Amino acid sequence: MGALFPEQPGGGVQVYAAARRPETVDVPGVIPLRLDVTDQESIREAARIASDATLLINNAGISTGATLIGGDLDDARREMETNFFGPLAATRAFAPVIEGNGGGSVLNVLSALSWFHPAGLGSYAAFKAAAWALSDATREELAPRGITVSALHVGYMDTDMAALIPADQKAAAADVAAQALYGIETGLPEVLADETSRYVKQGLSAAPRPNAG
Repeated sequence: MGALFPEQPGGGVQVYAAARRPETVDVPGVIPLRLDVTDQESIREAARIASDATLLINNAGISTGATLIGGDLDDARREMETNFFGPLAATRAFAPVIEGNGGGSVLNVLSALSWFHPAGLGSYAAFKAAAWALSDATREELAPRGITVSALHVGYMDTDMAALIPADQKAAAADVAAQALYGIETGLPEVLADETSRYVKQGLSAAPRPNAG
């Protein structure tokens, strides 16, 4: 799922809520839009309909729990299609739309697992790391076209994917959204939305763990 925010006369915005099943979108005031990030035709059609978009939020994601060595390779491929190629395809499709509307922004919803790679979530972490690289590279490539790219990192957020995580370990979705929008408005390349993401990012300068044995 994702969202597109074209500006409206008078300073408001029109929000398109994109989902594989748009009939499930029940947010007042938004326009449901069918979008499956693994379906190129669906992406092209969404870009045609939302031709006034100035902000693309790449929020689609799945986690199969696959490990890289012992896990099902088909699960790993599904995660790569959704978590990496999906945002890439959506960004490629909407970049000319946003540029044609005078410029705007792309927000990629990533994870603290972009930087921390436990074996038990090896597949998911690997593809979030790839999406981090995607964010950095497309930021440089799209800058001359008047499009900024921000990456949102968070540990656990109160969404369906984290339904089994205790509430006190999850960031409130509304708080994360507010931080993300502030980051976009102020041009932040990265938004670290909770203590977990800030702690993990600081640890990138630490030496890698030694091989066992």
